[in-house]
Amino acid sequence: MSNLTNSTASPENAEISAERQREAARGEAPFTPEPDTKVSFAKALREAAITAFIVGALTLFFVAVRSDIAPGGLIIYARWDLWITIIAIAFAVRLVLSLVLFQRKEASSSRSKTVKSVKAPGRFSAGRILGIVLMLVALTLPFLIRAVFPASDRYLIDLSILILTYVMLGWGLNIVVGLAGLLDLGYVAFYAVGAYSFALLAINFDLGFWVCLPMAGLFAALWGIVLGFPVLRLRGDYLAIVTLAFGEIIRVVLLNWAEFTGGPNGLLGIPRPTLFGLDFGRGEGSFSAYFGIPYDGIHRFIFLYYIILALALLTNFVTIRMRRMPVGRAWEALREDEIACRALGINTTNVKLTAFATGAMFGGFAGSFFATRQGFISPESFTFLESAIILAIVVLGGLGSQIGVVFASLVMIGGIELMRNLTFIQDVFGAEFDPSRYRMVFFGVAMVAIMVWKPRGLVSSRQPSAVYKERKAIGSDMVAQGEGH
Repeated sequence: MSNLTNSTASPENAEISAERQREAARGEAPFTPEPDTKVSFAKALREAAITAFIVGALTLFFVAVRSDIAPGGLIIYARWDLWITIIAIAFAVRLVLSLVLFQRKEASSSRSKTVKSVKAPGRFSAGRILGIVLMLVALTLPFLIRAVFPASDRYLIDLSILILTYVMLGWGLNIVVGLAGLLDLGYVAFYAVGAYSFALLAINFDLGFWVCLPMAGLFAALWGIVLGFPVLRLRGDYLAIVTLAFGEIIRVVLLNWAEFTGGPNGLLGIPRPTLFGLDFGRGEGSFSAYFGIPYDGIHRFIFLYYIILALALLTNFVTIRMRRMPVGRAWEALREDEIACRALGINTTNVKLTAFATGAMFGGFAGSFFATRQGFISPESFTFLESAIILAIVVLGGLGSQIGVVFASLVMIGGIELMRNLTFIQDVFGAEFDPSRYRMVFFGVAMVAIMVWKPRGLVSSRQPSAVYKERKAIGSDMVAQGEGH
């Protein structure tokens, strides 16, 4: 007995015992019970019935009952078959989602959480390859459209220009909301400042697009600093209310200062951009006459496409580079905890002002391009709905994600335009069904479905801007909802 006591009390045996305990403690405990993954069909039926009832109640007076104007007054008639079809579709979709997705997700979430390290992507990861493919498609898109869809090439190229404009706006707002964590509901104000600055400079001083473009961005950045000073001590809901008010103030000023901004009539005669002094019109001195090619109106659309593509790529490049700089890391630190930032000696005043100014500058660039593309601007183009769409693009794509903004712009802007031509839905709901009337309803349902499926955005994983020894990707399970880290 004394020998056993002496052997266990020796330093060598104690060290071996401690090492065995450390080895046994590594990894997941073997006694962790497996979660119950059984799927309840009765629960799925109950959830599907509740969903069908809600859809039926919401669409009763929109789909089931319809009124038309007739010579004698209003004619009210019912479309019960269409109403029942919509309810049946909602019931079936909810039943499938409950059986396949929701209940399995609840079962997996009941497991004990363990920290898993996600290896960083290699040199030729899937994300990098996807980015290269998207870049090649973007560079050759006008020519691909002309080769594949020659009958509607002008419409599709113009739609691509619109999508790229919102991509650029989303990347600009992503600096303020996604990286710095400052909720901005008045981003359209900088969009308007850039557009009106460009238009007024070009019309009154007879300046070209390339001269007015940087000046419009600087004016928008100045207004971003003006907005940043009053909201230095505000965060969250209060900051959102102030930025919303700022956007409305800009719109009302543009609407009522008729002597300077044209008021509700807007500004006409905004000059088009030129390529080294060559315009894209007809006659001598034009692009077609200089190169000896037949005139084609599509040349101007292709030129505008490459202008907005270059501006969007510039926005993306500057954002990525600034995120890796100390100011970018300060933005992310401010987003996570402002009090900790102050404790570390970070000047939060300068950090907020740089975030507002940088995001506003890119909004001003996009506004100047919008003005030269349209040739006409008015306050009606800069309403709160535009700010809501841009913010929805950032949130839907994933706060802090650059590639997510691209996908969200394709879904939101391209999806809205695509729903104008969904004529095949008439085969399901009948010939009298007009899909263009319900495209916003379909679009809203699609957005709800995406947010249910991906609540943290389309791209929820992140690459850390600062690393120690080894770069590790941040998995979606480690990304807090409503934050961009």
